[in-house]
Amino acid sequence: MTVIPPAWLAEVCAEEPYPLLFATISGAHLYGFPSRDSDVDLRGTHALPVEEIVGLRTGEETISRSWERDGVEVDLVTHDLVKFCRLLLTRNGYVMEQLLSPLVVASSAVHEELVALAPACLTRHHAHHYLGFARTQWRLFERIGELKPLLYTFRVLLTGLRLMRSGEVVADLTRLFPEGPPYLPDLVEAKRSAEHGPLPGDGPDPVRLAHDVRALTASLEEARETSELPDAATAGAAVHDLVVRVRLGQPISSSARPFVSRMQRTTNTADSAAKNA
Repeated sequence: MTVIPPAWLAEVCAEEPYPLLFATISGAHLYGFPSRDSDVDLRGTHALPVEEIVGLRTGEETISRSWERDGVEVDLVTHDLVKFCRLLLTRNGYVMEQLLSPLVVASSAVHEELVALAPACLTRHHAHHYLGFARTQWRLFERIGELKPLLYTFRVLLTGLRLMRSGEVVADLTRLFPEGPPYLPDLVEAKRSAEHGPLPGDGPDPVRLAHDVRALTASLEEARETSELPDAATAGAAVHDLVVRVRLGQPISSSARPFVSRMQRTTNTADSAAKNA
């Protein structure tokens, strides 16, 4: 089953109080295991006007709101460009995945430039993000026994491993199946029927799960030490220059353009893939 986000998300982004430099879909849709009742997580970056930066009344660095439309729960979080870029230059895997998400709802020339700079923002220390997230989700699974945190555990460990080994950010668990335990496809299929469902009765036993999580954790720790990724981001100067150009209202590139929605293209692509599956 393919769960396709609604095309009206582009309208939502166009109505935001500040211009969005980009907005993408994160969460379960990005990770490859949305359920029929999954909410839609929109993440992105907005640009505060200069008068709300240099004046006494400053704009919101982070905007967060949730609502429901047509039976779909939507959670939207955007950061001002400066805050987003500061996070991007740390080992924050969340913002990197949001920036590189293929599920693009809104884009711009600034978005494209940030995507081009992303490889120079990656470091071996992003492994710490994935290791910490995996520990948190595994403890949650042990406490509540739901399938969702278990899949998050495997997802972040495998994403971190791929990143450390190849420098590639792959957040979709279904693309990482060959690198994980053989039962992952069955767990993903079970998750798609219910957002907060339990581990299937015919699934792997707790001993096997704990063994596999420990093994992947050890592999990620080893990959961090042997990774060819640098110790620090090398794109700091270029990201700073981009922020200054945006703040001063200077052209970003000859292809600079206003808000562009690509949600319909994403929907059509996903729909075609579902039909051909």
